[in-house]
Amino acid sequence: MCKQQLVVQESAPLRGTTRLWGAKNAVLVIMASLLLTRGKSRLTNVPSSCDVWQMIEVLKELGAAVVFDHDLGVLDIDTSKVFGHSISEHRMQKMRASVLVMGPLLARFGKAELSMPGGCVIGSRPIDFHIKLFRQLGIQVTLSGNKVQAEWQSRVGDARLILEYPSVGATENALMAAALSNSSITLVNAAVEPEVLDLVEVLKKMGADITVQVPATIIVRGVQELRPIEHSVIPDRLEAGALLIAAAITKGSITIPDAPVHSMGVFLEKLREMGHVVVESCDGVGVHLTATSSPRAVSFKTSPYPGFPTDLQAPMMVAQAVAKGESSICETVFENRMIHVRELQKMGAQIRHEGMYAHVHGVNKLYGASVIGTDIRACAALVIAGLVAQGVTTVTGLDHLHRGFANFEGKLRKLGANISESRVAKSDTQSGSTCVVGQLSVTNDIQK
Repeated sequence: MCKQQLVVQESAPLRGTTRLWGAKNAVLVIMASLLLTRGKSRLTNVPSSCDVWQMIEVLKELGAAVVFDHDLGVLDIDTSKVFGHSISEHRMQKMRASVLVMGPLLARFGKAELSMPGGCVIGSRPIDFHIKLFRQLGIQVTLSGNKVQAEWQSRVGDARLILEYPSVGATENALMAAALSNSSITLVNAAVEPEVLDLVEVLKKMGADITVQVPATIIVRGVQELRPIEHSVIPDRLEAGALLIAAAITKGSITIPDAPVHSMGVFLEKLREMGHVVVESCDGVGVHLTATSSPRAVSFKTSPYPGFPTDLQAPMMVAQAVAKGESSICETVFENRMIHVRELQKMGAQIRHEGMYAHVHGVNKLYGASVIGTDIRACAALVIAGLVAQGVTTVTGLDHLHRGFANFEGKLRKLGANISESRVAKSDTQSGSTCVVGQLSVTNDIQK
């Protein structure tokens, strides 16, 4: 048996123009939300990532008919004949976002049955926030081993629910569960990430009555029926961020005409603090970056939106590793999201990891090494690091990269990156499942 790896060599400055696929963190929950409707819906700008293909399989298991033109990014989903309210354990283990079908299934069928979800190993990522909100809505939730059973017992009527933490997934599940009801539900301290607001836009297109109040309150007034929709998924701000960092550390110059800069403010400001020239389009969409030849180190702390996104912490750490000076990085969202530190250390990065902090001393040069990506964003960060490392860097763990990105390495190549693919033998004892992306077969470890 073989596993795929990327071979990354020190590259010339990245230059050119590239466009973005739809946001992974938006498209998966939007796909789940279509279970609230009966009929044919169409989504466009859908990335051909492994997580999208896995969600397609989840929907098909529930009885939906799905057609995906992955070249054009057009996804047609017919939920007319959805019949199931349970997801197999095998399917649930493939990705974290599978838990997002709970809200729609509860709204449509009054019950849902599934196993604890899988996904990247970047912390405990409990579904406790989901369960707490469900119970406040009058839903009985029973946990038995790895199984989760949920069923409406009594509708709570109008209710005001306060989230102890602005969990994205819990906010989304509560919105979808409450969308089909006779109640008015107010979520206080809700997550307001752009991807959550894209879901709100989709639900409103369906006919839902939803109001978003600044800074973080969402009011859902339940309706009796929701209709199929057509929707273009918002561009992926996290893909944009990773590409901008790749251009910045190679001292390049790139344009991303569809970058949603209106939702990237804190991140873009950090790039400017490093000395890079970042020019935003006046309408809030589109960005051009020209890298400085002498980047300065900057410190940052991750936090829920509108703060610095945790999903850009690993790529931004790479930028600090080769910047001039000292920086401190504080990860407040996930407690185990610095596994990539040890991989960067293999490449010569001078990083001291202490709990939720990483203290970085910038160096002049990184060096090629064999490294392993342990989650989506860490894998992207290691690929980016290889672009400025002397010698050859081999990156494995690409199942993670392909879960979250549609041909990230291909986009880098078109901008001038020196990246190739190869396959190496792996132990037959490793178990996994296959995610098919067009003609590409990628192994997904079911333990992640």
